[in-house]
Amino acid sequence: MSSIDFQRRLVSGMRPTGPLHLGHYHGVLKDWTRLQHEYDCFFCLVDWHALTTHYESSADINRYLQEMAIDWLAAGVSPSSATLFVQSHVPEHAELHLLLSMICPLGWLERVPSYRELQQRLQGRELDTYGFLGYPLLQAADILLYRAGLVPVGADQLPHVEFARDIARRFNHLYGREEDFELKAEAAIRRLGKKASRLYLSLRKSYQEQGDVEALNTAQALVKEQQTITIGDRERLYGFLEGGGKLILPEPRAVLSDTPRFTGLDGAKMSNSGSNAIFLRDTPQQIDEKIRRMPTDPARVHREDAGEPTRCPVWPMHLTHSSSDVCQWAEQGCRSAGIGCLECKAPLIDAIASELAPLRERALDYEQSPDLVRSILAEGAERARDEARDTLVEVRQAMGLNHR
Repeated sequence: MSSIDFQRRLVSGMRPTGPLHLGHYHGVLKDWTRLQHEYDCFFCLVDWHALTTHYESSADINRYLQEMAIDWLAAGVSPSSATLFVQSHVPEHAELHLLLSMICPLGWLERVPSYRELQQRLQGRELDTYGFLGYPLLQAADILLYRAGLVPVGADQLPHVEFARDIARRFNHLYGREEDFELKAEAAIRRLGKKASRLYLSLRKSYQEQGDVEALNTAQALVKEQQTITIGDRERLYGFLEGGGKLILPEPRAVLSDTPRFTGLDGAKMSNSGSNAIFLRDTPQQIDEKIRRMPTDPARVHREDAGEPTRCPVWPMHLTHSSSDVCQWAEQGCRSAGIGCLECKAPLIDAIASELAPLRERALDYEQSPDLVRSILAEGAERARDEARDTLVEVRQAMGLNHR
């Protein structure tokens, strides 16, 4: 724990269940390319998670893994700035998942909102499995294994991050307790020195009495800066801030994406399981054909009928890809019937084709160098395993499993 600044560490991942599309690019990958220069990032291709819903078609997962890694690299996710790896190449994920399953109440899993929602949405699949029920716990293990403080997610994943926080809190409560913890924590505070100890206590009071998260972050940074205290004292001080025992597994915090739900070609959420997606490696011809076929405002029956952009699936795509001048032109032209729907689509087709052209070219380079992609993932897995092993040493010791 002493060598990890968990407030600067970030973990995220994607399931390899199909080709990536514009929704992935604008909702996830563009954020990753920015975050990788600001945080210590671990980006994981979560193939075990893919098995929770696609175990009957697992032969496709290996192909999708390679294609997904290529798309990440082509989009600008850099192995020199972030750690890219495959989940199953780091078996410590499975061990931590197993250990956490020993303390996870069954009711917690059954209450996760996505459990019932996904069962309803994927009614054609046999999902009465522990793997599907335990999906949030495996995701919690993915996060906690790297003691990450930050997890970038969409709003629909917030319950999963909260679940991981609950699991971390329960683990620390069960295994971070030690005899005379408060006395030892108070002694550790005195060892900070008068000025630092007063600041620590003031920040702790602000967090515990007023829920001031900024005060918690500042106090954690204060503890991290101390060079003269022991590792044990540092863990006690971290834990004492939040009221429990020694902090073994930090509680992660969600980082919400700025991008709203990305609309597909039919107006619904873009999905690689449907026919409403523009994929990152679509050719200009494919992009042209898909957008030309897009439905528009149903009220515009004739060319001379005025339209309403907010009723048209093309409009949200303009807002994401087109300049403000083009958006203004499209909005006014639609409402006044000054332009037809095909006219409106033409600059959007050009904008998307132009944006994806360099990505498609970079992807071609990686397609022709499969060994390079495998090497990048292998090197990432080595670094991930080093971090994961360190966490499990502390977890096993806390659970009394250090009899090796």
